[in-house]
Amino acid sequence: MKQVAFEMKLNPGKELEYKKRHDEIWPELVTLLKTTGISEYSIFLNESTGSLFGVLNINDELALDELPKQPIMQKWWAYMKDIMLTHPNNSPVSIPLTHVFYLP
Repeated sequence: MKQVAFEMKLNPGKELEYKKRHDEIWPELVTLLKTTGISEYSIFLNESTGSLFGVLNINDELALDELPKQPIMQKWWAYMKDIMLTHPNNSPVSIPLTHVFYLP
């Protein structure tokens, strides 16, 4: 199991909408994420900066490379593009974070 962490950026004033959309996450997206091997996926918000910190566990890190090809993932990105920083293809700007400490 590999743990992956990343940072994204929320547009100012979109905190409640971001939470609402994730509270109502589409079942077909949840299925895609789980069948890709993702588990224990959390996203945290720094309210003072609008930074989002995501962390997830995945069986095969290379499987993450397949997600952008999936129609439901592309549809989710299009749905989210109005409330967060995105690339031209609607994927969120996501900065990988380096693991520097672990306390078991």
